[in-house]
Amino acid sequence: MRPEYKAKPRLTAGEQLNFLLTNRLPRRWLTLFVGWFSRLESPTLTRISIAVWQCFADDLRLQDAPSHHFRSLQECFTRRLKPELRPVDNRSEVVTSPCDAIVGACGRIDGSRLFQAKGFPYTLEDLIPDAELAARYRNGHFVTLRLKSSMYHRFHAPVNCRIRQVNYVSGDTWNVNPIALKKVEKLFCKNERAVLELEFGCPEYSLTLVPVAAILVASMKFHFLEEPLDLRYRGSNLIRCDATLKKGQEMGYFQHGSTIIVFASEQYRLSPEIDEGHLVKVGEALLSGHPLLDQPLQTPDLSEEPTATLDV
Repeated sequence: MRPEYKAKPRLTAGEQLNFLLTNRLPRRWLTLFVGWFSRLESPTLTRISIAVWQCFADDLRLQDAPSHHFRSLQECFTRRLKPELRPVDNRSEVVTSPCDAIVGACGRIDGSRLFQAKGFPYTLEDLIPDAELAARYRNGHFVTLRLKSSMYHRFHAPVNCRIRQVNYVSGDTWNVNPIALKKVEKLFCKNERAVLELEFGCPEYSLTLVPVAAILVASMKFHFLEEPLDLRYRGSNLIRCDATLKKGQEMGYFQHGSTIIVFASEQYRLSPEIDEGHLVKVGEALLSGHPLLDQPLQTPDLSEEPTATLDV
């Protein structure tokens, strides 16, 4: 059911305290400091940091990684998983989840309006700086995927696709947890983010990913770009590239928990189990082609090697 506009939800005392501690501190300087700290290579310091982290994150599953020994906290944040843990749904009509995440708001886009939380609308034009690209998703679908700090931080191609450019939008580093989403209007539109249009040989369909960075280690690393996108980035906002990716292939990673918003044109439908609060993993079905179409989703010819060198 499509959420309607409501009055701002009231936060509990605990939620207010969480918001103050994670958002009212100097976000930029705290993010730069934690980014520096996380890169320090010290096995002892890393073990202590992880032990403290585990006191607050009881769902941190380091046993899923090939190695449990990390040189730095960043190496732990960006850990890979044992390959057999994330099988990919290879049905041609299926769009898979690009990441492990908890589903936030999701559903049909009302014209150009959608929601970050109940009562907190924003528009496609607020989030996506390219008006022509934003217009493709009018009355389409969206899924907000929230990566907790304890989760697997790498993200993968949801279909066979080609990426020709990354539109980087510099911004703030608000926390993207549910508490902040109920407090800060148009939060995703204020935060640092990247817009990636996926090309896959079927112009009637459109898919776009919008990774959104957050407080602490606000950094997005794409394997097909030379530089990470973070608060220290000073290059062009429109970054040209030419990367060809197979479904399930790793695209990059966050250096801390964050969010990816998936936009799909109106020909798609959400998979039945996708609803607010659902835990979805990389490679699982997120969307599928419209049932009235006779032809399955087309994908590009990936018989040749990718045109970009991918660090995977």
